[in-house]
Amino acid sequence: MNPRLDTLQTYPFQKLAALTAGIAERGDLPRVNLSIGEPRHATPPLIGEAIIAHLGALSSYPSTQGPVALRQAIADWAQRRYGLSPLDIGSQVIPVNGSREALFAVAQAVVTPPAEGADAANRPVVISPNPFYQIYEGAALLAGAEPYYLNTVAESGYVPDLASVPAEVWARTQLFYICSPGNPTGAVLDIDFWRELFSLADRHDFVIAADECYSEIYFDEAQPPLGALQAAQALGRGDYRNLLVFGSLSKRSNAPGLRSGYVIGQAALLKKFLLYRTYHGCAMSEAVAAASVAAWNDEAHVRENRALYKAKFDALLPILGPVTGVERPDAGFYLWLPTPVDDETFVKTLLAEENVLLVPGSYLARSAHGINPGANRVRIALVASLEECVE
Repeated sequence: MNPRLDTLQTYPFQKLAALTAGIAERGDLPRVNLSIGEPRHATPPLIGEAIIAHLGALSSYPSTQGPVALRQAIADWAQRRYGLSPLDIGSQVIPVNGSREALFAVAQAVVTPPAEGADAANRPVVISPNPFYQIYEGAALLAGAEPYYLNTVAESGYVPDLASVPAEVWARTQLFYICSPGNPTGAVLDIDFWRELFSLADRHDFVIAADECYSEIYFDEAQPPLGALQAAQALGRGDYRNLLVFGSLSKRSNAPGLRSGYVIGQAALLKKFLLYRTYHGCAMSEAVAAASVAAWNDEAHVRENRALYKAKFDALLPILGPVTGVERPDAGFYLWLPTPVDDETFVKTLLAEENVLLVPGSYLARSAHGINPGANRVRIALVASLEECVE
């Protein structure tokens, strides 16, 4: 077996199951599960209708690059959303089976494996925010890289401090994962952050993997979050050098089971990534592709989805804010709640006493630079109904 498998840590929700295994479910209170960021609003009918209309396509092998219609729909959406110049759908856009698989795969394609027996000082580095989506860490470890964690804390507005990274770490960095809006903090990165990160990527020749799966969950229709592609174009980087951006229909269109997303970015990077994917065996079904075209071409259901999340924040913040100090995030559907006791105790007690399940913040982070930035916090995923969230 691959010895790198032994370096993987237990996934957060496996740890959560072990933590709560002995706690009996109360019969007098409904179970409210706000632990997993799985959208539970209704999937728009247009997605199911498109799948049914294209079931005949299941008789054919799909192409790894994806159908022209889907690549065009993704490009058109990105151009509308971010005000981009026209994208080349032959070289700058690839459909993927959800952003998760692509975020994992990109590390396998980008990272140069360390030489046999290489010491720690010569291992490639993959940087990620901390807390983080666990796929970043697993992808780095299985690619043979050393993860380096950049803490995101309240004092810095949950923005990674790029200046804190030592020069010798930058020299070994090959991939930089970043998530905006952030999971679990909801922080949106501004143009100044992107300017600094792009400059570092140019100087040290690493790839930026920008995870934007929460980009369409925000509160003000007039002020959508800044995206990495948008920032690159504004900064004169219309070729998107050193940049790959990952997006998904899971949160935007309440279709996590569709497994449909995209990668957009520098043509030279995507040419190599497409070669990798040809062997990776991850071509999207033509029926799923047709449903994805329908979803990317419609914004009405996305606005309705945002309104549902906004209503939950509007209802919950007056309840939780005065007693916890928690504030509305920039975007996303999480509350990153401080706890008065350690986060594991809080989660166990809340489940036992109120039948409400959350995830400890420390499970979503690693101890780095003297702290675990998730400690004494819990993540509340506002994915249940408004009534359940209020309860």
